[in-house]
Amino acid sequence: FEIEEGFRSKPYYCSEGYPTVGFGIKIGPKGAPLSNYTFTVPRTAAEVWLRCYLDEMTEEITKFGAVYSALKALAAVGTGSMYTDPRCSVLLSMCYQMGVAGVDAFRNTLKFMEQGDYTKAATNMLASKWAKQTPDRAQRHAKQMRTGQWAPEYSK
Repeated sequence: FEIEEGFRSKPYYCSEGYPTVGFGIKIGPKGAPLSNYTFTVPRTAAEVWLRCYLDEMTEEITKFGAVYSALKALAAVGTGSMYTDPRCSVLLSMCYQMGVAGVDAFRNTLKFMEQGDYTKAATNMLASKWAKQTPDRAQRHAKQMRTGQWAPEYSK
């Protein structure tokens, strides 16, 4: 997640205007003054926070049928755990960035992931508002979904 989100110990505004800290974790409502957040987060604390957030997100995924089915299908043919498999990691990264409910709206993309049609899944990913908002991330994720291989940026 560091490649995509970066790490900042001090609060900042994300691209959508939310106060954010650590590895892209929202800490307040959109437009709230950063002066409300006068703390820093040590990297080790941010790593624990991220792990807890990912565990909660993974639990939340089970409540969204289309997302959960796609993740189960990806994991079944994957090369490791859902945290280490390239395709599963794409779906988890999307959930982290947009929220599970946001990814649940990608019904065709999720259907193609579940069916193993990774080319169509990638094409659908790139035809979204998300891809327009974060084009570099979307391109990396789409390529990784198509190939099942880690993007070079992640192996540094």
